[in-house]
Amino acid sequence: MKLLFAGTPDFAAASLAALLAAGHTVLAVLTQPDRPAGRGMKLQPSPVKALALQHGLPVLQPTSLKTPDIQAELAAYGADMMVVAAYGLLLPPAVLALPRWGCVNVHASLLPRWRGAAPIHRAIEAGDAETGITIMQMDVGLDTGAMLLTRRTVLTPTDTTGSLHDRLAVQGGEAIVAALADWAALTAVPQPDAGVTYAHKITKTEAELDWAQPAELLARRVRAFNPFPGAFTVAAGGLLKIWAADADLAPTAAPAGTVLAADADGVRVATGQGTLVLTVLQAAGGKRLPVRDFLAGHPLPARLGAAV
Repeated sequence: MKLLFAGTPDFAAASLAALLAAGHTVLAVLTQPDRPAGRGMKLQPSPVKALALQHGLPVLQPTSLKTPDIQAELAAYGADMMVVAAYGLLLPPAVLALPRWGCVNVHASLLPRWRGAAPIHRAIEAGDAETGITIMQMDVGLDTGAMLLTRRTVLTPTDTTGSLHDRLAVQGGEAIVAALADWAALTAVPQPDAGVTYAHKITKTEAELDWAQPAELLARRVRAFNPFPGAFTVAAGGLLKIWAADADLAPTAAPAGTVLAADADGVRVATGQGTLVLTVLQAAGGKRLPVRDFLAGHPLPARLGAAV
């Protein structure tokens, strides 16, 4: 099949790699403009652009798809379909209508649950039992198009956004290849009205742990914000990143944020319901360390949190 591909991060690069490996002809790749990154803040290509250049594919990096010039350029390719995965730009109706069979999206949730920008984070934060990939026929709405194919995966108690992202990236590549291989037999199923949730974009400020919340929720948030933006709390005036933690549901009468114990097994912190046991920590300017190593050089106050 002759394809246009639109995507930007590693998640999308996995789908592009799978399509190329399956023998599809990728006529051109659309991706976000290069962004500054690293210590020197030099412009860096997106993972999708880097992969496209490795394969000698034309790369387009428009800041908008609404201009007649970019729409005419895309139309000239005469594509059968555009595959979109975590691209970062909305496709206007004129672009959606360009390919022979329209535009399809590789979305990292079981729609209609978790439409929007951060479906992987939000599934973990909410404690979902499963999630997956939906291949969707795109329309003008935000992840509202008809579903063509789904693939499911069970969330494990240790899944972080990082581990689940990597698993879904592979699954997304497999799913889009399977969908195109069986394209003529697929049935587009409208999304139900019931069960719609929105995965709002992650902000750094929401990663600060509120110790008045239940330990079970806080443990999920630690996993949901790993690797970005990283759950944190305030300790002795500085920020303390928390990269791994477990919930102990046994009740405690201590005020939320109280450090109940700190030893090689973990830093036990009272919450609004139960205790959160911190096991991997990082002081400001330091490295991620298992709790045993962290405590050897970083004393903790009796209370954690901004209100202390």
